[in-house]
Amino acid sequence: MNKFDGISVFVQVNDSGSYSAAGRVLGVSASAIGKAIVRLEERLGVRLFHRNNRSIGLTPEGAVFLAHCQNILAELAVAEADLSTAQEQPSGKLRVSAPVASEGWTCVFLQFMAKFPQVELEVSYTNRLVDLVEEGFDVVLRIGPLQDSRLLTRRLGTFSLRLVASPDYLERRGTPQTIGDLLGHDCLRNRNVSSNRIDNWPLGPDQAQVNAGLANRLVADHYAVLLSATLNGFGIGCLPSFWADEHIASGALRHLLAEQTANQRAVSAVWPGARGFPVRLAAFVDFMARNLPSILR
Repeated sequence: MNKFDGISVFVQVNDSGSYSAAGRVLGVSASAIGKAIVRLEERLGVRLFHRNNRSIGLTPEGAVFLAHCQNILAELAVAEADLSTAQEQPSGKLRVSAPVASEGWTCVFLQFMAKFPQVELEVSYTNRLVDLVEEGFDVVLRIGPLQDSRLLTRRLGTFSLRLVASPDYLERRGTPQTIGDLLGHDCLRNRNVSSNRIDNWPLGPDQAQVNAGLANRLVADHYAVLLSATLNGFGIGCLPSFWADEHIASGALRHLLAEQTANQRAVSAVWPGARGFPVRLAAFVDFMARNLPSILR
């Protein structure tokens, strides 16, 4: 059994919850699965699973290794599908969930449609954390950390949150020079629709305390609303770079406290590993990885 086989067995055992269940999926005996895991652990020099007579569970080392293995298998699936894409025209229906984002994201989707006219694209825009397995999505574009071990992922790019305000607002209220100065300003805040909590701004090591003291002039669960309020001088907003940067470039907004609030957020494509990797999905993920980063910056 080669290294990739060992990785595949390890991921399948985690997904299936037992050696016997993994063996049924892979078409081998539970004993063969157990021996493969032992060989993998011996090669790595760590235990990957806690075992007893009734169940198995990942060790801390196993959890770290699992994340790497999922990325390796995802990249391998993309590479294999890329070869198939060169010979087979992507076609069929593709259900996508994406965050409510700026027009630039939609432009990338339209470019994909133009390049692959045989793909029927269905896009659902929502900031809710969807369960793509239960809700039947083929792929989700997701912002932030990923935790579901049933899913395969590919990182597409990164963006930053920017504190911004209009020149008119800053002329009336003054420009904050430190993080602490924000406590004297009107703040326009985003409510996370999944947690129903107001998102924290990236305000350094004491961000929890400072965020708790901010004066909320407006709370909304859509960045388009927050952008409009910021442009119209109602306060300081914290907007993703793909919402804010064109307005910073035009002078309609000013970027505040850039060095003190430096941050980075990841955007990933996520899809169910159990469904295989059809050519249309491979084409979409690869296209997003090539074209979305320029929109995110």
